[in-house]
Amino acid sequence: MNSYHIWTTGCQMNKADSERLCSALDQMGLVPSASKEEADIVVLNTCVVRQNAEDKAVGTLTSLKPTKELNPDKVIALMGCMVGPNTTNLEKRFPFVDVFMAPQQYQPLITFLSEKLDIDADGCIGPLTAAPAISTYIPIIHGCDKFCSFCIIPYRRGREKSRTIAEIVYETEMLVNRGVKEVTLLGQNVDSYGHDLTGHINLSDLLEAVNEVSGLERIRFLTSHPNDMQDSIIEAVNGLEKVCENINLPFQAGDNEILRTMRRGYTNEEYRRLIDKIRHKVSNVSISTDLIVGFCGETDEQFLNTLNMVKDIKFDKVHSAAYSNREGTIASRKMVDDIREEVKKERLQIINDTQEEIVTVINSGLKEKMQEVLVEGRKKGKWFGRNRNDKLVFFTNDDMRAGQVVDVKITETSPWYLEGSIHNEQGKN
Repeated sequence: MNSYHIWTTGCQMNKADSERLCSALDQMGLVPSASKEEADIVVLNTCVVRQNAEDKAVGTLTSLKPTKELNPDKVIALMGCMVGPNTTNLEKRFPFVDVFMAPQQYQPLITFLSEKLDIDADGCIGPLTAAPAISTYIPIIHGCDKFCSFCIIPYRRGREKSRTIAEIVYETEMLVNRGVKEVTLLGQNVDSYGHDLTGHINLSDLLEAVNEVSGLERIRFLTSHPNDMQDSIIEAVNGLEKVCENINLPFQAGDNEILRTMRRGYTNEEYRRLIDKIRHKVSNVSISTDLIVGFCGETDEQFLNTLNMVKDIKFDKVHSAAYSNREGTIASRKMVDDIREEVKKERLQIINDTQEEIVTVINSGLKEKMQEVLVEGRKKGKWFGRNRNDKLVFFTNDDMRAGQVVDVKITETSPWYLEGSIHNEQGKN
């Protein structure tokens, strides 16, 4: 029997794509393998948002060349953001790769395998069949129309295209029937969901529909864009029982001139006002963000504006990165990556150290408080799960199972996770 291995890097969207491809391969009668070297079929699902991610993907792909030479029947496929609309250069660079697939384009591999293995593959791309986790991802909109100057995503994943509410609700119901308790609705710009569908549909309409799925405990969504965070979305987070009070809202930079050259479409002041509105309307909301240091031309003063945003807003989580020039972006064509790497690393360390201090204080405020935790599994002899604010919680209990919602009293805190003791022995099923 033929085996497959899917190697995945990058964002949750890539993970969701891999889940769907895995489901299709399962339906073809293939079995998963833990080793890409031993598997008959190897798929590399790649992320190239940053240069080091692409370098890692290239290194992994190149390492497969010797095994392909020893075993010509081995199938190697490359998918994800590394594969753009034109694969000519990739085909010349990696002639040992059998199939190239852009994001969400599973069919080239399915067709190739069906012909090679003489398998009827009709209908293999459908609802997920692999055993899902308690918490899983559902892509609701693909692509991005923003064209931020630093970002390669629109060129690799294409323009925005929303799935219908009916399709997403059906997939949610199928997942719940197979044990899923929490779904995260995904999109490069999730808040623009529905603008390309018939009628006046937005993310709040979808949240309301998914909220009605019986047996589902929680709903999350990411990633948001400040320009598309409509009041109705904020109201849905506040008013819908299953939607968690947790919003990921990247600001990327705190300096208005840098925001302009990034083509973000808002100012420091506008972002701060939006945060104030969210916190005013949604009680106990946690807010995470993404930011970039060392963007083209960023001065020390401009970096301090970003640092001050972190200090003033006090995010629950900050995903920070040093700017990485990506060939094909607006920045690569029209700007100069003129910040030295050591300066980027220093600024990144300052952000990370500052955020660690901030979240240490935030999390310490949860000590001795009760938190509702959705149990996801076990690690190193302890159960773990997340509260509604997306904070990781560990606790010990013998009579427990994944999928329960339990009340945990927090006894210890750290910047990265919480520890506690079980309060409600039975939990909710």
